[in-house]
Amino acid sequence: MQQSDLRLGAENLLVNCGGLSAGDRLLVLQEDPGNSYYDKAIVEAVVTCARDMEIRTELRTIPFEPTGGPIPQSIINAMRQADRTLFLSRTGDQIRFDATMADTRPIMSYALDAEMLASGFGRAHYAGFVALKDAVNAMFAGASSIRVTCPLGTDFSGPGANYAPSGAADVSVTRFPMSVFAPVPAQGFSGVLMQEGFLVGTGSKFYEPYGCDLKEPLAVHFTDNHLTHFKGHEMDVHCAQMHYAEVGQKFNIDPMSMHSWHAGIHPGCAYTLPAADNYQRWSGGAFGNPRLLHFHTCGDYAPGEISLNVLDPTILIDGIAVWKDGVLDPNLVPGGSDLIAQYSSIKTVFDSPAQEVGQGHTGRLVGVQ
Repeated sequence: MQQSDLRLGAENLLVNCGGLSAGDRLLVLQEDPGNSYYDKAIVEAVVTCARDMEIRTELRTIPFEPTGGPIPQSIINAMRQADRTLFLSRTGDQIRFDATMADTRPIMSYALDAEMLASGFGRAHYAGFVALKDAVNAMFAGASSIRVTCPLGTDFSGPGANYAPSGAADVSVTRFPMSVFAPVPAQGFSGVLMQEGFLVGTGSKFYEPYGCDLKEPLAVHFTDNHLTHFKGHEMDVHCAQMHYAEVGQKFNIDPMSMHSWHAGIHPGCAYTLPAADNYQRWSGGAFGNPRLLHFHTCGDYAPGEISLNVLDPTILIDGIAVWKDGVLDPNLVPGGSDLIAQYSSIKTVFDSPAQEVGQGHTGRLVGVQ
């Protein structure tokens, strides 16, 4: 890792994403380093860069509540006094769909360590990926048909994305890097997705067990906003039924509800460790790669409480394979070619996409062995 690359990643976060300059006030909220979710080096890199730029920077440690809950009022008061608040804490992910937090202008970092910030994931121009996300949203919204398949047998389809009249449903927190399009509502879609390796949480709430290991690929059938049944190894079916029931009961939600789905758009996103080593960290750090598509289930809200993940999806939008076996072709998105021509840093990550998204030694997603 080059220190110059780390600095470029920090500047991309602070300037291109945060819009900060000398004299502005930045509040950085870090998770307790003992949780080992974010590393110390990314905190130091961002704070040092901000202070070098003469941004008035305050660093605080925010208590992490596994199942969410209100942010302490003292923290909210500090957020309102700052020009931007940067979460290097999972708390920022937990509030991403909370509209009441929008006026505090929070940023949530999905770069979890210095290596991710220094990589193409952190350095590729933020504004360019926002423009790409908007273009992808428009393409989904204007489609008459969408079909998704994968090498394991996933096959579901539906109409264009039925986004709300006010626009694509999205979050209240600025995400850095920008790495997914707006969730596509599940209403109107039906079919089957093949879940391999494990079931896992969504980052909304953290509970035990957070992951449910599977012996074989599990067929998850659904229609509209409802999971209808599971097919596969007898023990896997039982495990899935019990896991959904327990999580639903824990949070008093409809366990078999399905809210929405979306896929990664940032080929610079790499997750180099097996997902099973740390399900919580994987679920918050790998999803931005186009090799992964995930569903928000177990709860009629985004992101729900159980994520279903598809590796190497093919997404056909009006018959055009915009994603092909986990590879997103930006040239097939209206305006995508112009973005590639405008931002050399974005062209670089599309020319050499990251392949590591938490696979095990088999090259597939696997649970604890």
